[in-house]
Amino acid sequence: MQEPLVLLPGALCDARVFGPQLAALSPEMALTVAPITRGERIEEIASGLLDVLPRRFALLGSALGGNVAMELLRRAPDRVTRIALMSANALAETPQSSADLEPLIIKARAGRVSEVVDGMIGPDCLAPGASRGEVKALVRDMAEHLGAETIHRQLKAMQRRRDYQVALRRCKVPALVLCGEHDGVTPIKRNSFLADLIPYGDFEVTEGAGHFPMLEQPDATTEALRVWLRKPLVLRSPVEA
Repeated sequence: MQEPLVLLPGALCDARVFGPQLAALSPEMALTVAPITRGERIEEIASGLLDVLPRRFALLGSALGGNVAMELLRRAPDRVTRIALMSANALAETPQSSADLEPLIIKARAGRVSEVVDGMIGPDCLAPGASRGEVKALVRDMAEHLGAETIHRQLKAMQRRRDYQVALRRCKVPALVLCGEHDGVTPIKRNSFLADLIPYGDFEVTEGAGHFPMLEQPDATTEALRVWLRKPLVLRSPVEA
């Protein structure tokens, strides 16, 4: 029996960000969307999730959810059977990027959710095309549903995230790093660097997608996940391959 798949949305997002994948994969396997809404530190969020997640599980994390996924892998490598990271960043915030988040944190504290969305989902975030407005409208609706207090916590967690390079180098399970070709938030070069850290990491660039490939190119994203999910759990080393 296939292990259950746990999906971790990014900041601003709820389960709807994985809507196409939930619809496509739910007839084939058990799926759980775990919230990353409780805690102002990645470590705190991960600790709470480990208390409620299955004994062993596959893991897909998007953006900030990818950082939570890396923390789960760091803390409980024996429980994670495979990992996929989408539009994620393995590096800690720099002093400058941490400072750049401060205006958004102030807006979230003041309850100005729509302005936070506009500040995070800029012109370089989504692929060109007719779906841009629809995707951003969904993100705005998800953010409003989560509420300013939750988004404030997520931004604080983002600001304080650690470097996960060592944890990824120790990863011993099938891994996928996926990003959109037009993602200006976590561009191809950064995702390629992330994939190179993982001994068993495959790298996939989704054409016609930006920071939300699961929504912008749902069929291609789902197929990439299916290939990853079919990978055998016992893998040959890169030298043997």
